[in-house]
Amino acid sequence: LSLRQVGEEYIAPTTQIEQELCTIWSEVLRIEKIGIHDNFFKLGGHSLLATQVISRIRHNYNIDLPLRALFEHPTLQALSQDVEQLMTKDTLSLIPPIVVQQRPDILPLSFAQQRLWFLDQLLPDTAIYNVPLALKLIGHLNLDIFERAFNALIERHESLRTIFQTVQGEAQQQILGNLQIRLADCYEDLSAQPEQQAYVQTLATQETNIFFNLSSGPLIHLKLFKLASDEHLLLITMHHIICDGWSMGIFFKELSELYNAYLQNQDPDLPLLPIQYADFALWQRQWLQGEVLERQLSYWKQQLSDIPDLLALPTDKPRPKELTYKGASYHYVLSKDIKNQLNQFSQQHGCSLFMTLLALFQVLLYRYTGQNNIVIGSPIANRHYQEIEGLIGFFVNTLALKTSFEGTESFLDILHQVKETTLQAYQHQDVPFEQLVEYLNITRALNRNPVFQVMFTFQNTNNIGGELALHNLQTAPVFSEYPIAKFDLSAGAFEHEDGINISFDYATDLFEEESIKRFASHFTELIKDTLQKPIQSLQDLSLLTSAEKQQLLIEWNDTKADYPKNKTIHQLFEEQVEKTPDNIAVVFEDQEL
Repeated sequence: LSLRQVGEEYIAPTTQIEQELCTIWSEVLRIEKIGIHDNFFKLGGHSLLATQVISRIRHNYNIDLPLRALFEHPTLQALSQDVEQLMTKDTLSLIPPIVVQQRPDILPLSFAQQRLWFLDQLLPDTAIYNVPLALKLIGHLNLDIFERAFNALIERHESLRTIFQTVQGEAQQQILGNLQIRLADCYEDLSAQPEQQAYVQTLATQETNIFFNLSSGPLIHLKLFKLASDEHLLLITMHHIICDGWSMGIFFKELSELYNAYLQNQDPDLPLLPIQYADFALWQRQWLQGEVLERQLSYWKQQLSDIPDLLALPTDKPRPKELTYKGASYHYVLSKDIKNQLNQFSQQHGCSLFMTLLALFQVLLYRYTGQNNIVIGSPIANRHYQEIEGLIGFFVNTLALKTSFEGTESFLDILHQVKETTLQAYQHQDVPFEQLVEYLNITRALNRNPVFQVMFTFQNTNNIGGELALHNLQTAPVFSEYPIAKFDLSAGAFEHEDGINISFDYATDLFEEESIKRFASHFTELIKDTLQKPIQSLQDLSLLTSAEKQQLLIEWNDTKADYPKNKTIHQLFEEQVEKTPDNIAVVFEDQEL
């Protein structure tokens, strides 16, 4: 259980609704003692956990409380008043419950599955949508029990034994009645292998890049290698069409519970699943249509009506005629002190850490491109219905988040805009991204992604999921190369106890590593300066590192006259790009010239 943090004196819930909401918060936050004046976000809450609270409120009270209610009224007492007000008005939920459906002869795909099936038809024989896992297992592994647990998990979740066959150009789900993984077919003893470490690295990378055939399957692949008497390498790769990031947490948790129970000759203590993924797909097809779909689509049409065809990030290489999806990654860590400052800043302004980091990233892209409308894609778990929280399957959706710039705003202005945009997007998250592309009638090009070309993702240690915890075994992740870039640039932030891991996955067709390193350093400098001066104009926030400032002031001092004060950073950038061999120049700031 998390340590409880309180800002005010503890006062216990008294009304029935306060007590019931307290139970919901305790389950979601994993905190035992919560008072009516405690702030959800100061207790460790974030957007994903807030979504769980809202889904439980809908399930318990049959009302549609918007997510923004928790951001605007983050204390238990204030939220209970919102719930009571909706109940008094007798405003029942318009969303039907997800229940077991009668299965037709032809099982349709969910909208999310349809999107990946379409992309698989467009780009066959690629590993773009693989979900790989590589772990070392240190200790005694019972192979028979492991095989039994693995197959029990496949039996429990229909999605893990689903394939996708095409009939007259249309895809349909086919759930295999029995899918057994035989460990004998997946096991190899490498204990005598010379240069074992390098060989293991090669195997892990090869497994990451295997091709799946959606129509024949299976879409889950297992390899287990013996490295020593008490050490194994576990490689699991799944196609994204049957799982997502949330699913992997469920996968680890339930595989551990099954293995540990069987090892002790006990029955696993896993709750019955109320529905399966196919039930959700049928429910979604029935509900998300007509007026419900049109209402959500109209929001996105209005929101994305004036977006640019391409985010004009300066690149090291000309854009190819067709994307190869070849990529590389650059990683670094923001310190614990910066993480704490960002969290405190977010709480002060009623935002989640995700919103703050997203706003900072949007500002950096604005400073680099000079474009007034910046659109970034961001994945959302799309698990805002309690019935699907425990399912392995592909639910994740992608939101297109637009921020508009005039050039005179402060960071706080942008942050408030990002908060509002994000909350509105959450409210309209059911529309599948691929369906949105079709609705907006966006022409597809083979050398760019539609709507947005840059992605931003956020995770933290409180995200739903679990770790593989097998009895008498220690686990350690194994790094494997996954040289895939689905977008021009993907920024990822992972919050943990000691800081925030920042990663940039980039298309090597467009960027060199040095340019991405410089971009990353500018992101860090922007964060630091914004925390100190959040009300300053965006143009006055510093991006330059100390080394770049030194270079500007001393080495390039003679060129100052060429850059008058009234020029924008974007004009300066374009002029300097023409003079710079690697095509990515140091970014100047007006106030430093």
